[in-house]
Amino acid sequence: MALRRRAAVLGKPIAHSLSPVIHNAGYVAAGLTGWSYTRIECAAAELPDLVAGLGPEWAGLSVTMPGKEAALAVADAAAPVAAAVGAANTLVRRPDGSWYADNTDVAGMVDVLTAAGVVTGATMTVLGAGGTARAALAAAARLSCSSVTVVARRSEAIDELRPVADTLGVVLTAGDWADAPRHLSADVVVSTVPKGVADPLAGAVTGRPGAVFFDALYDPWPTPLAASAVAAGLRVVSGLDLLLAQAVGQFEQFTGVAAPVEAMRAALPFPTSDDNA
Repeated sequence: MALRRRAAVLGKPIAHSLSPVIHNAGYVAAGLTGWSYTRIECAAAELPDLVAGLGPEWAGLSVTMPGKEAALAVADAAAPVAAAVGAANTLVRRPDGSWYADNTDVAGMVDVLTAAGVVTGATMTVLGAGGTARAALAAAARLSCSSVTVVARRSEAIDELRPVADTLGVVLTAGDWADAPRHLSADVVVSTVPKGVADPLAGAVTGRPGAVFFDALYDPWPTPLAASAVAAGLRVVSGLDLLLAQAVGQFEQFTGVAAPVEAMRAALPFPTSDDNA
């Protein structure tokens, strides 16, 4: 009998995650019988013990907040992009039982921002300074953004990003959260903050031809900030777009099979921006 294969998304909270919907739809479409994908509530401090206790049936793990830095730390080896940003959203079980860390958020973010019309030399503002902000810095490097401003509630959090920016060759400018409204006029604004944090900024969004707003959240959707960006005429990208894009890379690394992207997209409960393009 073939070995049952398992994968899961780790995070806290995790009940809202749509990753199981995407991956399980992919397994069905690809004919991967015996594969299953679930959610596991797991704080960062709990991640090492959880990973150490997984049996050989586990093919991979998706990791969301707050465990992305912990995921990198438990890996036996890491992709250069994960090492550069200091965070991993993907742990892949290798045939010898070791764990390999990757960060598919970066390629996923580049894909969705490029599809939304972000071009080389754009200016970028990043709201927040956590794990997803690290991926945004790497995306800015790959998109050759002309300037990157990180706006956060704690200056210490921005300082922690500076070595990451230096490694990536990104010149990082710090912005105080109290001045966040004036930084929303960049060519692309990437919000990586938790639910509700950016809601008071909704009234500060103004329309600019070709500007793009990306909100890493998708629950609830639209966020007040995203709704105001739509009203202002900006091209809006949701966390659902990123969730799908980064899941494609994970699916292929976990299974070794080409991802059935359209079947995975069709399983989502509301449209991605590609559906509305």
